[in-house]
Amino acid sequence: MTRSVWKGPFVDGYLLKKSEKQRGSGRNEVIKIWSRRSTILPQFVGQTFGVHNGQKFIPVLVNENMIGHKFGEFSPTRTFYGHAADKKAKRK
Repeated sequence: MTRSVWKGPFVDGYLLKKSEKQRGSGRNEVIKIWSRRSTILPQFVGQTFGVHNGQKFIPVLVNENMIGHKFGEFSPTRTFYGHAADKKAKRK
């Protein structure tokens, strides 16, 4: 189920503060965040966030197509190495 429209998008408060501070300084540094549940807002466009996946920070450059999505969608937590080889297919 999605979030109610009247509540608005969820964003952690510290994330907004970090974003505004960086925007005011004019430097383009990676902002380290642990909040995978926060929604990407239009004011984050053009900034780079280091989203923690449980092991390391994955750099995510926010663009206009990402608005409304969550930060966790762009930082996978599991590494897919492929399916196990099918032994019957190799027999031929």
